Amino acid sequence: MSVWDSDPVLPDVAATDPQCVGRHGLEITLAVSQGYEVHREPVGKRVTALIALADDPGGNIAGRTAP
Repeated sequence: MSVWDSDPVLPDVAATDPQCVGRHGLEITLAVSQGYEVHREPVGKRVTALIALADDPGGNIAGRTAP
């Protein structure tokens, strides 16, 4: 999944604060993704996260066959 944003400021994970409500999107993205990249664009940035989807309850990753 890739998203574009016109804001040139790169995302940063904030210090852990259990009292904070909201602003946990990047923290959650990093926890569930297998890959994460940020690329500067002429205007803003593009953020890409690689997230594997399970095809079945046995955990086979989408697009891959079990050995």
